[in-house]
Parts: sequence; C-alpha cells; structure tokens
Amino acid sequence: MEKRYDYVLWFEECDLESIPIVGGKNASLGELLKANIPVPPGFAITTKAYNLFLEEGNIKKEIFRTLKSVKADDVTSGEKASKTIRTLIESTSMNDELEDYIGEFYRRLSKKCNVPAVPVAVRSSATAEDLPGASFAGQQDTFLWIRGIDGILTNVKKCWSSLFTSRAIYYRTKMGFSHEQVEISVGVQKMANAWTAGVMFTLNPATGDQSTIAIDANFGFGESVVSGECTPDNFIINKITDEIIRKSISHKTILYTRDPENHCVIKQDVPAERADIQCVVDKDAIALARIGKRIEKHYGKPMDIEWAIDKDSPGKAKIMILQSRPETVWSDKKVAPVMESRSSALEHICAGLVAGKKVN
Repeated sequence: MEKRYDYVLWFEECDLESIPIVGGKNASLGELLKANIPVPPGFAITTKAYNLFLEEGNIKKEIFRTLKSVKADDVTSGEKASKTIRTLIESTSMNDELEDYIGEFYRRLSKKCNVPAVPVAVRSSATAEDLPGASFAGQQDTFLWIRGIDGILTNVKKCWSSLFTSRAIYYRTKMGFSHEQVEISVGVQKMANAWTAGVMFTLNPATGDQSTIAIDANFGFGESVVSGECTPDNFIINKITDEIIRKSISHKTILYTRDPENHCVIKQDVPAERADIQCVVDKDAIALARIGKRIEKHYGKPMDIEWAIDKDSPGKAKIMILQSRPETVWSDKKVAPVMESRSSALEHICAGLVAGKKVN
C-alpha cells in the first residue's frame, strides 16, 4: 500500500480543494468541520481506492467498453449497461490489504465514538456531485445503520457501483460529461440516532427569498423528508431576528428509525399520539437556523442542508449536520426579498411597530 492519504482520509483532513479525491459530499463535511459546525465523525475512502479496486479487479476496461453501447436516445440500452456494470463491481473481490486498511479506520472510528462496531451511514460522494450548475446530487446510493466491517465493505462496493445507475449514466450522457472523468469516493460517517431530522434551506425554496430560512422536519431519520414520502412540519425563520414567522404542523404518517433487534433501518407508522404534534420545538428550530446562517456565511452562498437531532444525548438536543451543498434552483436567479432588509433586529421591530404589526 502507498501513503495513507492516497486511500483514506478523516473528514478533518478534507476541504473543498479535496473534491477530486473525496467527492463533493465528503469535501463539504470536512469544510463544515473547519468552520466548527457540528458534524458526526467519519472518514472518506478516496477515489484512489476506487481506481485501485477497478484496476486490480481487471474490470475497468470492461466497464467502459459496456458504456460505449449506451445510446442517448435509448433508455433500455442504459438500463442494460447499468445492470451489467453494477453486477460486475459488486461481485468483484476487494484487495485484502485495502479491506484491512479500511477496517483499521473503522476500528479507530468506533474507539473514537466509544461504541463497539459503531453504526454508520455509508454515503456515496461523486467528484461531480454537489457542484454549482449541475444536479448530480442524489444520483448515487446511501446506506444507513451499517454495523461491522463486512457490512461496510459490501456497501462500499454498492456505493461504487451506484456511479453507474441507469439514471446517472443517462444524465452524464445528456449533460455531456465523460463517464471516465467522473469518479467516486465513499464516506463512512457515524450514524446519528435521530429523534427528528430533515432538510434546511438558507432561503425560501418556494419563493427564493434570501431573508428567510426554511426547515422541513419529521420524526426519525431524514430519509422520509428527503424522499418526499411524508408531509413534514415546516418552519420559516427570519434571518435577522431569528424569529419563526410561519410554521405549519402537518399530519405525519410514516418515519424511518432503527430496528433494535436486527440493527437495521425500518419504516414504520408514526404513533397516533405523535402524528399531529410539532416534531421540533421552536427553540431547536431557531438553533438550527443559526447554524444554517453560519454555514451560508462560510460558503458565501445559499445552502441546502441535511440535519438531525440526535436522541443519544439525554436531556439536551444535539443538532448534527449530515450534509451540505450549494442550493442550485434559486441561487443563479435575481429574486427580490419579500421584506425590506434591515441593519439590525431593533430596526426590524421598530419598522414593524410603525406598520402596525402586533408584537407578542
């Protein structure tokens, strides 16, 4: 094996300059840590490890030979190529030394977290993902609540193979991205045992208004919100005053959580007594918004953020940021704010009083 940094990096060792070797998602996690944003610990298996796997498995030429048969106007050809390539990657053995190396980082992560065989999320991080001007995010796979090195290695290969989903193949072909130029890293991140989770935009995604922050939330892991399977609670928060200016508490029907017996993620109904109650208290929603503002300030642009409130912290909510990427829908458009910008919270309140706004 060559030098350590060629194959595995702790998130703390990553930043936006690391995108070519750790992908957009892992680079962003490292960048967040540098800004002192709370992020669950973990490490990135780099593109160097991915390329080593392809070369030592003697499958690289076969993969790109298969891709040559894909036609941009023939969806079936892409689906057929995807199935062939994904099966090839997932059935190819990984170098024993590389397996042991990844296993050592997992052992050290478990020790750092004081949890034997710590549960982790295994997340794909493509080098063309989470980039301004492209919508690659979400095309590759993520696997939640994985325990033990065997499970991690199996799902790392699944993440690698997800670089060649039919959707990803078609999108790259359509957008003119060379398949050879897009590589993939994998993040192995301590799983947040979320009581509640969701997404946050540092603008209003419905209007593009950058004077507000929007938060969507549901009980359990954030998968139900990200996938659109539930109608989440929604909070709109003023960036200047940190006040909740609108909230909508929905009837929440499903959630994703941990199966304590089989140690895996399961989908279940929200208990009837919790279905209509607010899943994030106002204080935590405001704390989330403040973190969102810090992230936006660090990046200098509106952000799309995934978060969780970890229930393994008794008596005190522990907000964790799981992912962060530039917002791509409104960021390039010029949108007028729905309210006039103020220099301070006091000026905002005074303007509200003059306008006849009720102050509670």
